[in-house]
Amino acid sequence: MISTNDLRSGMYIVHDGRLCQVTHYEFYKPGKGASIVRVKLKDLKTGQTLDHTWKGEQKVEKAIINRRSHEYLYRDAHQLHFMDTQSYDQIALDEDRVKDLLPFLKENETVNVVFHGNEVVGVELPDFVELKVAEAEPGVKGDTATGVTKTIKLETGVSITSPLFVEVGDTVKVDTRTGEYVTRI
Repeated sequence: MISTNDLRSGMYIVHDGRLCQVTHYEFYKPGKGASIVRVKLKDLKTGQTLDHTWKGEQKVEKAIINRRSHEYLYRDAHQLHFMDTQSYDQIALDEDRVKDLLPFLKENETVNVVFHGNEVVGVELPDFVELKVAEAEPGVKGDTATGVTKTIKLETGVSITSPLFVEVGDTVKVDTRTGEYVTRI
């Protein structure tokens, strides 16, 4: 059990018998009275989003999870295949369970597969990934005003905005949490 004041985004808890991940956390302390904790939870079995409010210092059950390093191998019709980097055991996950990760997931990438007991509850990408630029509009010569951006398409098919100097064939670092360009490699 942990205090609701100790909750943070990304944590796993058991709420009303459902395994949930905290996707948004907000702590509010009014001038008078007890503090309030507002959270958005994602039910990991159904994918349903739940809003909940607790008074500060209430106790919630923290889920015991295990993260194991896996290598993303390949994708077939409706499944993605991962291999445990220590035991070489392979698992297949339905595409709809990891659809949010697909824009930043490429073959041979190392990810963390999250287990609750023996059940897979999620996949976590590294915070930053390096991807090749597949398509980019040419930058206009002389257009060097600060903050000017263009849309580029990466090897995984996702489009992001980047500075004008990024070209086809460049490798860029992307923040997987926000989907934003970080730097050119």
